[in-house]
Parts: sequence; structure tokens; C-alpha cells
Amino acid sequence: MFASKDVFFTNRSGAYSIARSVRLRSSASAYFNRTPASAGNRKTWTFSFWFKRGKLGASQSFMDTRPALSDSQLTNLYINASDVLVIGGYNTDWRITTQVFRDPSAWYHGLIVLDTTQATASNRWKLYINGSQVTSFTTSNDPTLNADLGINQASATAIGALGNGASSYYDGYLTEINFIDGQALTPSSFGQTNSVTGVWQPIKYTGTYGTNGFYLNFGNNASTTTLGYDTSGNSNNWTTNNISLTAGSTYDSMTDVPTLTSATVANYAVLNPVQSAGNSYTLSNGNLTWSWSGGPGSFWQRASIAVTSGKFYWEVVCTDIGGGPNMVVGVQSPNLSSTSTTSGDISIGYGYCADSTKFTGTTNSAYAATYANGDVIGIALDMNAGNITFYKNNTSQGVAFSGITGSMSPVIMSFTGSSRTTAGSVNFGQQPFSFSPPTGFVALNTQNLPTPTISNGAAYMAASTYTANASTQTIVNSGNNPAGISFQPDLVWTKSRTGAYSHELFDVNRGVNAYIGSNNTNAEVVGTAQLTSFNSNGFTLGANENSNYTNGYAAVAWQWKAGGTSSSNTSGSITSQVSANTTAGFSIVTWTSTGANATIGHGLSTAPQMIIVKSRNAAFNWATYHVSMGNGGGAYLNLTNGYGADAALWQNTTPTSSVFSVGINANVSNSGQTQVAYCFAAVAGYSAFGSYTGNGSTDGTFVYTGFRPRWIMFKRTDSAFDWSIYDTSRDTYNVMPDILYPNLSSAESNTYALDCLSNGFKIRGVGQNINTSGGTYIYACFAENPFRNALAR
Repeated sequence: MFASKDVFFTNRSGAYSIARSVRLRSSASAYFNRTPASAGNRKTWTFSFWFKRGKLGASQSFMDTRPALSDSQLTNLYINASDVLVIGGYNTDWRITTQVFRDPSAWYHGLIVLDTTQATASNRWKLYINGSQVTSFTTSNDPTLNADLGINQASATAIGALGNGASSYYDGYLTEINFIDGQALTPSSFGQTNSVTGVWQPIKYTGTYGTNGFYLNFGNNASTTTLGYDTSGNSNNWTTNNISLTAGSTYDSMTDVPTLTSATVANYAVLNPVQSAGNSYTLSNGNLTWSWSGGPGSFWQRASIAVTSGKFYWEVVCTDIGGGPNMVVGVQSPNLSSTSTTSGDISIGYGYCADSTKFTGTTNSAYAATYANGDVIGIALDMNAGNITFYKNNTSQGVAFSGITGSMSPVIMSFTGSSRTTAGSVNFGQQPFSFSPPTGFVALNTQNLPTPTISNGAAYMAASTYTANASTQTIVNSGNNPAGISFQPDLVWTKSRTGAYSHELFDVNRGVNAYIGSNNTNAEVVGTAQLTSFNSNGFTLGANENSNYTNGYAAVAWQWKAGGTSSSNTSGSITSQVSANTTAGFSIVTWTSTGANATIGHGLSTAPQMIIVKSRNAAFNWATYHVSMGNGGGAYLNLTNGYGADAALWQNTTPTSSVFSVGINANVSNSGQTQVAYCFAAVAGYSAFGSYTGNGSTDGTFVYTGFRPRWIMFKRTDSAFDWSIYDTSRDTYNVMPDILYPNLSSAESNTYALDCLSNGFKIRGVGQNINTSGGTYIYACFAENPFRNALAR
């Protein structure tokens, strides 16, 4: 399937592409080592590398120099057991990041620069992640002026372990390693921001390397020796240790890379350690190997990619099937309503059991042959036709299930009535397959996902931070996205972060001088010098609006692009005025209600999954429809109340592709009221609306969205608690603790926490608002980038 040698090349889009990575397996004590013949420049150097994490929560070294375990000249670049990055030294840690690095589903670019010749002490170490400088550290110490540090001495140096190869083995993937001896460089030497997606991407380094400089691209896999070849021209080659090119699960030369190159070279699926039932699976070897011990019940481990269309093939090799029907391979919905370990967990899933049966919901039925340890089970998922076929050692067992719809992710499941174990390995195509995929089926990687309609969420949704000045002020909405993309917003939602001031929502239908507060029932306030204009790249606040926020207070403005000036819509029983953006799935709708049941045209051409309605000229609540609450009732954005059944809200009628229904509830249809509705439809790779169940743990629920989130709003629906909003402009790195409450005027708090990841979000805090055990929560989420393009955060 793969050539013996690969080189870097340019793909069809003109972007620089990486052909291959190396997987280091901590379980095998795998690493590279080299001892330079002579010392290089120990005051100034640059280390650039791309990494994709495997095992989390363990100390793992990127590069380390030390002739002995204790050496006053040692320098160690590593991630510690708390998943933070450390620039370490003898008895002194130079830097420890506040930022955590625990996204195992995509790639990071790291750049570490030493320059002790800098007069400003804080500039002697610099760290960049994905092109942006890291400035927040829990520990920050500076070497003395012109100090010689450990790396680049003529001593044992390792990549992926301590310098003497003793411990701290890295588990995961590495590629495109450049070490520049004698120069302090910036990210622009190694990467650039894609002008369309806004995503940091590699470029070819074209400068000089210095005496001990080297370049490892791992492209020559003719032998394990050639994997360590330096291609900088310096011939500073590295020795490989416990790295395998033997076919099978230990094959370590991978086509899992941080660029989209071809159907076989991209960011690949792995088993996702931030999402497993009961935390009962132990993952290793770059998250392609699992072991499990537990029971009774059903315990599952999903992969990092879910698909809604396309034809995909992957293989599973079991080394311990656990006996009986205990071992199950197949697919499952990436987000389920339960995190328990009962059989109901797989009610939306399809599997092939080792005892020859097939399994869906809670039902086993006859299917095919048994399989045993060492057998290769191929899975061919055809989401275009809606079916799945399993293969045993390349022999088709026939179509197991048809009628599969929605979103599906590969899953391993251990299902037992007693305590047992299972173990095995998965190959999504980053290694050579044991057997050729069926015709038309491709590997499971990001290149083979559908091209997203929206490649950069910054073109349609922005979260802009600013400092209020109590006067006229223009806010440009390109400031918080790397590509500098801007747009003219049609909905602007502002909130002071440091003061107890009301939320204020402005939109193009109601006009710039009218706002409504989400935290109260008040009618809209209309005046002069409020929000004075929607601009091509943001908006301008007038003196009257800005006087509501104390001068110098931090603030945020969330903005969405609808369709500009509204137009008449006659799809419903009441004519509405609609500003609609069908690409982004967002419309602003205004109308005058009659006090009777009615339908309202929304202009989106697809059914909205969240609708928020507010009376403009009377004091009523903000009625909220959400697809996960259904059409029989809802919640109110300005209240803490959970879901309440009320047929008079939406007439027990689900929105259609053209209209939504309102009943005789006064909040949505009081006679003579003018109303406004904000309607949101899900757009793959850009927006998602769903629900999850809390587990009451700091290792909380993971929600797969298919994109890297920018803005998330939560509400507990089975009990009365506040709504919560997070965004990645206020919290620029993980973990994200800062919350604003749509139903409260209070300032920002940091009570609960979460991680935004390349393919969704992971709850990391415990509390009633976002994560109590057994609590039911709804969410609305908008993207920075679709998973197809996203880097780890």
C-alpha cells in the first residue's frame, strides 16, 4: 500500500505537505538517540516539531540532553503527567505552561527557542504553539545572560525519551523535526496561517542549520536505520531504538500527518482516550492498541472520527476476545444520551460479536462465523447506502445491517455478564492494511471526510473581546481569528465581562438603536446613539450604548452573519420579515403575532434546531425551542427553569424546512405583539445542537461536534440552573474556565471548566450548570474550524 521511500511534496492546493510520521510506542521504550561529536551553540538554538499525542497523563519527553540522570547541564523539553509543557533544567524548571495539551485527535506544532544573549531576561526562552506565542506560565524562570544550557552539548541526546534512554518515553506521533544550531527563529520560518481556513500549516524551512542542526522527516522507511536519517545536508543521523517496520500492529512508519495530502496521507482516526465508557480502557501505541478488564455490563471505546457519508474501511485484530460474545467490533453514534455502562449504551450502534452473532440495541441475532484471537476483522461502512459489512480474514460475512443513518464512529465494545478482559489493535489505514479494502472504500482520515461548506467559522460567527471606553467605539471582528477574516454582522450580542451589566442584543431587522436584554423580560429599548452601525468588518457602538459599561471594563461581543436587510416571507400563516443565511443556517425573523396558533416562515430551507423568541414591545420571557427538548415545550433563556412541557408554545409541532409553529402561549403569540426570533439550523462542520448526560467528574463527558468549537452555550434541562456561555476568544487556551450567564447580569466567573478540542469539547469541571452526575444538558455550539482542517488546541 505504501512505497518504501516518501519525500515531502506539494499537493494540489499548493500547500506544503508532509508524507510520513513516526509513531513512538512508550510500551516498547521507543526513541531516537545521538551524541554530537562536538558541542554546538548552547546559548542559541531553535527546535521546531509537529506532534500528535497518544497516551495522556504521563511524563513524556520530546528532547533531552543528559549524560546521566542527574546532570547540572541537562535540559529537557517534555509534557508532564498533568499534560502541561515543561522546559526543564537541573533543579530548575524554566517554564511550565498554564495551557494543557490533551487533544489526542489532531496535530500540534511546537516551537521552542533559546537565546540567552537577549538583554531582556524573559526573552531568553520563547515557546510557540500552532504559530502563537505562549505567554501564560505557572512557573517562569530565566537563565542568566549568555548562559550555556544543556541541549547542544557533546552528550547523549534523545528524542522521545531521556538523554540516556532511561524513561519518560513519548507515546504518539512526531514529524517534521527541525533543529537549528545558532539561530533564534520565529514561527514564520516553519509555518504560516492559511488565508482561507485560518489554520496554521507547515512550510518548508529553507534556512541554514548550523553545525549540529538536523532535519528529520522520517520519509525514508527503507529500514529502521534510514528512519533516523538527517536530511538537512549535515548528516547528523539519529539511531533508532525499538522502532519497528515489521508488518502488523507494531509497524511504526505512519501516513498520519498534519496536512491533507491524499486519500492515504492525512490526520487519521485513533481510539479516543477522552471518550470511553467507565474509563475502563487502557490505550497505548499511539491510541491504536487497547486492553480492557471489567464487567459486568457493556463498556465501549470510540474512535476520534465520526462520519455521515462516504465509504470507509478499517481493521481490528483481537489478541484477547474475552470469551463468548464479550468482544464486539462495529460502529456507534458518537454522542449518546447515557454515560452508564449498561447495554442501553449501544442502542444506537451496530456490531459483530466474536461468538458469530450480530448486535444492535440490546439484541443479538445470528449472523456469521465466530472469530478468535489473531483473526483480522475488516469493517466496511457504507454510509451512502446505509449498510455495514464485516470481513473475517478477508472473507465477507455479508451485509450485517442496513438502514444506517445519522453519524457513526468506529467502536470497540466489551460486553459481558461477568468480569473478563479483552485486548487488541486497530488500523484505520495509517499502517498498511492486512487486506485490500473493498472497491470504493477508503481509509478513515480527515482527507476523506466531505469538504465542508464553511471552511472557517470566522466568516459567519465571531467572538470579539474589547475594552469599553464609555464613548463611541468601533469593534472589528477579525481580531480574534488568525486569518483576519471579517464580516458584517446582523446580530450583535454584547456583555461586560467585569461588571454586572445586562446582556444587550442588536439585530438588523429591529435596527441599530434597539436592543433587548437576554437576562430580563423587558421590552426592547429604543434610543439614539446605541449601536450606531453594522460595518463591513464589525460594528460601531454609540456613546449611549457604551455608557452602560464602565470605562476600562473588559467586554465581549458575539456576532452572527444572517442575510443583511430583511425581506418579506409568506411561507407561514403570518407574513414575516426575514434576514436569512442558508449557508450558515441562521435567520432573524420578525412578525406581529395574533394571539392564535400560527406558522412563521424562517427562510432557512432546512429545519431549525434551535429557536429563541422574544416579544419586542411587552415584558415576556425568552421562549426557547431546542431539538433535544422537542416540540412539546421548552425552556426560557432569561430563567433558570429546566424543560417545561407546554403544548401552547410550539403546538407540539416540529419546525419544517420552511416554517416553525407558535401556539397561544403569550410569550410567543400575544395579540398585537411584535416578535423577534433567532433561528439556527445545524450545518456540518460549523454548528451543532444536541444534548449529553453529565457524569459529575473532572474527567467529564466528551461531546463530538465534528469541529473545533469557538462558542458554546449550555443549559441543564432536568433541573433549574443557569445557562452558561464559553468562547475561545476569552479563553485562548485549554482549560477554559470563564463563564458568562445569559440569564444573569453578573460579571464573568470561572466556576466550571472544559476543553475545546479539534473534534468537539470535553467537560473538565464539576457543577450543576454543566456537569452533575445524571444531569441532562442541552448545548448550542459554533465552530472555529471543521475537524477536517483543525489542529489540536
